[in-house]
Amino acid sequence: MTYLLDTHTLIWALTDFEKLPANVQRILRNKNNDIVVSALSFWEMSIKRSINKLNLDGANPEDFVKEALKAHFDILPLSVELCSTFFKLSASHHKDPFDRMLIWQALHQKCALITIDRNIRKYASESLQVVW
Repeated sequence: MTYLLDTHTLIWALTDFEKLPANVQRILRNKNNDIVVSALSFWEMSIKRSINKLNLDGANPEDFVKEALKAHFDILPLSVELCSTFFKLSASHHKDPFDRMLIWQALHQKCALITIDRNIRKYASESLQVVW
C-alpha cells in the first residue's frame, strides 16, 4: 500500500520516531509499503520556518529532503494537473491550504494519508483513507 506522510508525520518520522503511534511505526518499517512525501511538505516547512512558526532544532527544510531520501521515502512533485484540479476537492472541513492540498494529493494519488489531524479524518466523505 502507498502512504502519504503529512508534514508533521514526516518531521516526527525523521527526528522523533518514538512519538509516532505503534501502528504508524509498523507501517513505516514495513518494506512492502510505499512511503511518499509531497514536495508541498518541504515548502510548508520552509515557509513556517522563515516566519518562526516551526522550530527544526537547527535543521533546515532542505536537510529533511536528504533525510527523507535516505529513509527511502519517495517524493511526489506538485504537478500542473494536481494543482489545476484542486478545485474539485468539494468538502471544506479544513481551512489550511497545505493540508487541503495534501488531502487532494492523497486522493489523486490513491494514497492513505498518515496524520494526527482530526479534521482531516472528516474527508472520509471524499473517500480519503486516514491512518493514525
